[in-house]
This record gives sequence, C-alpha cells and structure tokens, in this order.
Amino acid sequence: MRYWIVLILTNMLWITSGAQAQTNLSPKWEELTAGDFKQAIAKAQGTCLLPFGILEKHGPHLPLGTDLLNVRYVAEHAAQQEYAVIFPEYYAGQIFEAKHEPGTIAYSPDLQLRLLQETTDEMARNGCKKVVIVNGHGGNESLLPYFAQSQLYKPHDYVVYVQWGHEATKKVGGEKSGPDWHAGESETSNVLVTHPNLVHLDRAGNESGADQKRLKLPENVYTGIWWYARFPNHYSGDGSTATKEQGEADIQSWINAVVRAIKAIKADDESLKLQNEFYEKSAHPLDTAH
Repeated sequence: MRYWIVLILTNMLWITSGAQAQTNLSPKWEELTAGDFKQAIAKAQGTCLLPFGILEKHGPHLPLGTDLLNVRYVAEHAAQQEYAVIFPEYYAGQIFEAKHEPGTIAYSPDLQLRLLQETTDEMARNGCKKVVIVNGHGGNESLLPYFAQSQLYKPHDYVVYVQWGHEATKKVGGEKSGPDWHAGESETSNVLVTHPNLVHLDRAGNESGADQKRLKLPENVYTGIWWYARFPNHYSGDGSTATKEQGEADIQSWINAVVRAIKAIKADDESLKLQNEFYEKSAHPLDTAH
C-alpha cells in the first residue's frame, strides 16, 4: 500500500513540476534548452516574434543599438502577457542613410533580403509557422512590406506578418514643436524607460537635430538622399526635452499594440489557407476562373 502511495505522489510531483516548467518557460529562443524549445513552440501555438532593430547613430546621446534595445524590450514585455517565442537580436536591415556615421552596420541590399529569408525559413523549419516581424526601425518601413509581399514569389509553409507602430501618445504637458523622428524627444523618452543607464541626456544638445531643408522638391518626388538632405547629423528633434513619463506612455502603447497583434495572429486561421490557395492558382493561371 505504501508503495502505491509513494508512486502516486511521485507521479503527481512529476506532473506538477512538468506543468510548472511549461508555465515558467522563457520566451527567449536563446535561453531555452532543446527540450524546452519544443514545449515553447507548442505553448506559443507556433507564433514567434522577430524583433527587428538596427545599429546606427542615435544623436550624440543615445546608444547605437537604440532601435534594437527598444524593440526587444517591447517584445519581451508583450510576450509576458501573450506568450510567443522571441528570436535573438536581429539588426541586418536598411540603414544606408547613416553610413557616414561611426558604428553603423549597413549590409548590402541582396544580403539583407537573403538573410531575412533564410532566417524566417529556419524559424519555420523549427516550428514557427507564424513569424511576426516586430519592426523597431523606421528605415525598414519600405523593406519589410516588400519582404512580406515577396513571400508570394514561391510557396512557403508559413506566414510572415509585419507589425510596426502603435497609437501615438500625446506629449505629456504640451505639444511638440518641429520634427521628432530620430533620437529626438520621443525616442529618447523611450530609452529612459527601456535602458536609462545608456542615456547621456547632458549630450543631447551637442548637435543640431533641426531640419536643414536642403532640397526643394515636390512632396510626391522621392530621392534616396532626402534624409541626409534634411538631417545630416542623423538626428531629428531635440532629445534634451525627453522625460521618463513620456516614455512610459509611449512604450506601454507599443507593448499593447504587440500584444493585440500576437492575439490576432494566433487566432488567424485564414492567412495560410489563402496563401496556399494562391500558390496553387499561381501555378496554373490559365485555370483561374474569369
């Protein structure tokens, strides 16, 4: 009798410890063991985040990895609310406009696309059938929709989703004056929340973040040099006016947006079906009904 009681208690402890281990699974890909990774993919329902940052100058006062640091912070806090597996640091994006600044890593266009494709392919091979690219860098906002569109070129057994942005938060205590696009008040406020020890607020006024307006072209005419023409210091706005209070509002809005995206993507059963339907029809275009 005692043997059976001990055996039952042992099994209960094993089940409890197993459930506890799954509950405490880290969302970070690099922190999981191989065995835990399988549990994590199941818990995430095959939904994985690829936080996409960059390495570039952020004014005279913020770290080179600002976008990478911020988007990882947001992804990790979102995954605490709605579990998903988070891919390690990724920074192979579009940043040619900052090649003149020290510390910038700007990979060639073909490598950017090839590396991203092989990365999402490898994620999918490991069970990530819903790959969510969470963008943290403005310079990727043309690259990433193109990448998502390019998934229709040939069949894939997974879906790429691109998430960026969130509801704009009002300036705490007033209105913003002038541009605030890069290393300015908003971005500096965000880093005051995510990595306050890396902010050198006393240096924020060492360079100008004003719009130099050196091109006189219609708004519907685009040229790649537009950013350098306007902000040659790779700094847009005034980081010295940043506040932690503003950053907390902005970061929380961003986290909320990612949580909503994860929930919606987990519930999405149509994208892959439609994608497969498209692949089949595109292989036989003359059979498409008209």
